[in-house]
Amino acid sequence: MKCFHFTNGERREGEDGVVSRSSSKVSWHRSFSVASSSADTRRSEFDSESRDFSDSVVGFYELLTQRRPNVLRVFTFSELKSATRGFSRALLIGEGGFGCVYRGLVTIPDQRINGPDSKMDVAVKQLNRHGYQGHKEWINEVNFLGVVNHPNLVKLVGYCAEDDERGIQRLLVYELMRNKSLEDHLLARVPTPLLWMTRLKIAQDAARGLAYLHEEMDFQLIFRDFKTSNILLDEEFTAKLSDFGLARQGPPEGLGHVSTTVVGTVGYAAPEYVQSGRLTAKSDVWSFGVVLYELITGRRAVERNLPRGEQKLLEWVRPYVSDSKRFHLILDPRLEGQFCIKSAQRLASLANKCLVKNPKSRPKMSEVVEILGNIISETSMSQDEVAPQPDNDAEDVKEETKEEIEPCSTKQRKNIRKKVLDIRDMVNLRNKSIGKLDWRNWTPGLVRTW
Repeated sequence: MKCFHFTNGERREGEDGVVSRSSSKVSWHRSFSVASSSADTRRSEFDSESRDFSDSVVGFYELLTQRRPNVLRVFTFSELKSATRGFSRALLIGEGGFGCVYRGLVTIPDQRINGPDSKMDVAVKQLNRHGYQGHKEWINEVNFLGVVNHPNLVKLVGYCAEDDERGIQRLLVYELMRNKSLEDHLLARVPTPLLWMTRLKIAQDAARGLAYLHEEMDFQLIFRDFKTSNILLDEEFTAKLSDFGLARQGPPEGLGHVSTTVVGTVGYAAPEYVQSGRLTAKSDVWSFGVVLYELITGRRAVERNLPRGEQKLLEWVRPYVSDSKRFHLILDPRLEGQFCIKSAQRLASLANKCLVKNPKSRPKMSEVVEILGNIISETSMSQDEVAPQPDNDAEDVKEETKEEIEPCSTKQRKNIRKKVLDIRDMVNLRNKSIGKLDWRNWTPGLVRTW
């Protein structure tokens, strides 16, 4: 999904020397100077005329440096080149406006004296070195992920910043998320589709990550580019938010919004933000609502390859959501009927709350987390999970399988009672005297068989 970014291209002075870390190998003085003066050439597809009057990074970085930083390792370029086999295309796992992401294997020194070193699988993101595009985003990533720690935010292991005759080398090293992104699963880049319950838990994990950014830190951070490709999944399908290059500090106390350049991804950005450049945490809530519909339908927010009436997801689903008889038509066909229809309807209702036109009427992310928890609890306890109807020949197998899973259901109690009556009939038949049976008039239909 294409990312848009509109700036006025003006050179801003007076931001040099924001942060200086003498212990780091990175020239932070130069890095922040470059970040503040570089002109990003990506333009908004909405052609916004808003100017970023509060785009100064000074206050934000000063606030970050007051927090206790995480231990980040400073890698050399040669280390990361070796870890990725010379940035081999065979190890390429992602590509975007920032640059390419490669899978790599790095050595982590043991903290104990004479302890053995360990190997760690990582994802190495390399900034496009043919210019300064994305350099400010690189600075954002290092500063923010260097001080926060949450189970639903991707972990930054370290970074690399070297300048030589080849140009600038800016790289970020993350924990490897083995199950790729949510987008990969929804777009069938991964062969096995996500189960319905897994989708609900992914939504809850992502909501927890946003709630942490909006409400649980000593400063508010607005993600500004929430989408399925930025939701990564670990080996246990725990969702973690990634790519904080466009994140912005929320408005100061007493102010309702931040006036900023319009950036983000087409199809996910809140309409009031696109139109005015006024950014609030409720802009992220809108984006979350879009992602909920992607989880329900298995479709992208904008898909140009579909018929014109189906290209924009929110417009396509609108008539189906209000019609309970047709609601099932928008559900992801890859689920193959393995979902709870009531749960899907409740998730759509939550998405609609996030997509209310008035930003102030949208729920906070902490409220969204709570609602999702209730949906998950009710779904796990529900006995009306919809499944494909079995063939008559497979009825016995189906009933036995359900008997193991739902031994106390009404349908299973009826089935068990029927079997008991069948056994009783057979026992009564066997107890009768064989000599009194009229075998000449006997037919197989008189005896129940298994």
